[in-house]
Amino acid sequence: MSLTVETGATLAFDRFWRWLKRHPHCILRAGTADAYLFDQDDLHWDLDEDEDRVPTVQLLRGKALLAEIAIDTRDILFVQGMPDPNAAEEGQHVFEVIGGGDEPYPIYHFVLAHGFEDEGSGHRGPVLKQ
Repeated sequence: MSLTVETGATLAFDRFWRWLKRHPHCILRAGTADAYLFDQDDLHWDLDEDEDRVPTVQLLRGKALLAEIAIDTRDILFVQGMPDPNAAEEGQHVFEVIGGGDEPYPIYHFVLAHGFEDEGSGHRGPVLKQ
């Protein structure tokens, strides 16, 4: 399977991760090819690194851990962001973490309520769900 880079932004994973950690309330879905985690009103996201500096995405209800994704950064090439073609609402963006060797493919994905913004852009704080 060959990878075609869609029209949109490509980012280094480290830059994307720093930005994503400032927008946990904007995550609508995160996952891999095998598992999807969906946001709900009574859940929240926690993004951090473990003691070995492995990025982790946790979905919690109160203090109870419901699911966790540990991101293996060894094979990550870049992150590709674009408007979500399957979005239920306008403005949602999908970010695919692309990895692999000779034939790159999406390893992880994140769907957010908005696109990537550099520091100092207009987005301030969480996007409230209706």
